[in-house]
Amino acid sequence: MAKYDVAIIGSGPGGYVAAIRCAQLGMKTAIIERYPTLGGTCLNVGCIPSKALLDSSEHFHKAQEQFSEHGIKLKDLEVDMPQMIKRKREVVEQTVGGIDFLMKKNKIDVIHGHGSFKSKNEIVVTPDKGEAQTIEADKIIIATGSKPASLPFIKIDKKRIITSTEALELQKVPKHMIIIGGGVIGLELGSVYARLGAEVTVLEYMDSIIPTMDRTMGKELARSMKKLGVKFLLQHKVKEVTSTSRQVTVKADDKKGEEVTLKGDYCLVSVGRKAYTEGLGLENVGIQTDERGRIEVDEHLRTVAPHIYAIGDVIKGAMLAHKAEEEGMFVAEKIAGQKPHINYLLIPNVVYTWPEVASVGYTEEQLKEKDIDYKSGSFPFKASGRARASMDTDGVIKVLAHKETDEILGVHMCGPRAADMIAEAVVAMEFRASAEDIARMSHAHPTFTEAFKEAALAATDNRALHV
Repeated sequence: MAKYDVAIIGSGPGGYVAAIRCAQLGMKTAIIERYPTLGGTCLNVGCIPSKALLDSSEHFHKAQEQFSEHGIKLKDLEVDMPQMIKRKREVVEQTVGGIDFLMKKNKIDVIHGHGSFKSKNEIVVTPDKGEAQTIEADKIIIATGSKPASLPFIKIDKKRIITSTEALELQKVPKHMIIIGGGVIGLELGSVYARLGAEVTVLEYMDSIIPTMDRTMGKELARSMKKLGVKFLLQHKVKEVTSTSRQVTVKADDKKGEEVTLKGDYCLVSVGRKAYTEGLGLENVGIQTDERGRIEVDEHLRTVAPHIYAIGDVIKGAMLAHKAEEEGMFVAEKIAGQKPHINYLLIPNVVYTWPEVASVGYTEEQLKEKDIDYKSGSFPFKASGRARASMDTDGVIKVLAHKETDEILGVHMCGPRAADMIAEAVVAMEFRASAEDIARMSHAHPTFTEAFKEAALAATDNRALHV
């Protein structure tokens, strides 16, 4: 029986980062992955392939809608969907191949098969073909991620009623895609197909899209996506989804209780994700899950079995790849006797539509709920010279700061390159900067980041210069 200092079940961003850090710290490490490729949902059917399609569709949209204004003339512009999907697959292959390289570089043993607990230190790994093997480890990290959630009355057939996984493989642009759920996944994939010419209708139970983020961002993003022709039906409760070989029918009740019926060729179910903890043999080590299948952990990310840790989507918190990575680093360093920390408030959240949406810290709604005195400053991208030059004038940046101390409490962006710009806000908040600190820093001109400085100026005595 092979013995390891650390064994990790799951090779997504949390798992493979934990493995690398454990190896760097001198531990003999194994990583167990049930699928043929490493990288988990994020690299194979999530973050990476969706961004590839988002970029491809944005190129087409700009060519179709903006190139002529830039003085660029095109003829016979069309979408080659098979080629777009082929490029997406190549990006995925290169990325997961990079993880293979990192495992070899760090001398991490990769074991393919389904891992489950036999005892507190033994894991049985069962491959799709061949005999199972058992390994032993002093410490074990559960990093098995999540899978798409659904509604009890919806039967996902993967043909007409689909999840994000199938939506990343469509060989033709849909005529009408109905999306259940106005969260990150639905909006990103909805924007892909809306740009490519599909009719897109989003059904959302709440009264705002991206409802967990600052409400201003939801309004800004909805305003921009409507320009693509996306229709939003808010406060609609879906009650029935049926399909034939060519069509899908969705029935929902609006906020008045009146029935609405929609027909399309695809229905994308994007109502979130749920922890993937089935079949792990948790009962063999005394670990229980909550009503959503998540594993309970303490502040050190340990389960009730102190030598077994859990990270990423299988525990409470935002289901974000970079959150899982931080937890993977955290656990590896904890095992090594170091004293790492994670500030969950300062893990940014991003929606990769265009304009992008990014946020960190408290929303305005949360500050009101907590009765924290704050001040707010905003700056619209339509007042940014850089945004006008690139024809990316949709969106706004909002800075929330403490009314008395001026410490930045939250930053919310809807605009071009918000996913990259939010890093400045994270750095500022990690060092407990004030809005005045950002306002006093020189930002290169012309750049999108000037909008952050202007929003910080607006939050400090309404001193924005260019609006």
